[in-house]
Amino acid sequence: QVQLVESGGGLVQAGGSLRLSCAASGNIFGINAMGWYRQAPGKQRELVATISSGGRTNYADSVKGRFTISRDNAKNTVYLQMNSLKPEDTAVYYCYTTKTRDYWGQGTQVTVSS
Repeated sequence: QVQLVESGGGLVQAGGSLRLSCAASGNIFGINAMGWYRQAPGKQRELVATISSGGRTNYADSVKGRFTISRDNAKNTVYLQMNSLKPEDTAVYYCYTTKTRDYWGQGTQVTVSS
């Protein structure tokens, strides 16, 4: 089993920044990609960004140029730096990784006020 614990969500004004962290623990040997998804009220969960164990990144078009995903393999932690936040970024953000199955964190709320 792999456990994912997120931190760093909160309330911020439009144009502000937040940094999310997600620490993986447990049977982490062999985990590959890590990333972030989000789910806004009434909407489906959607990809935000992913990063492979080798550092290759992938971003949703809606966050390109504003969000940066990074990874510290020594600490088994993935980060999401979110700049120039918009009200439409408001959502619960979920950390994700995969091994023989998908694993999800409990989610952290990000609220951007206009």
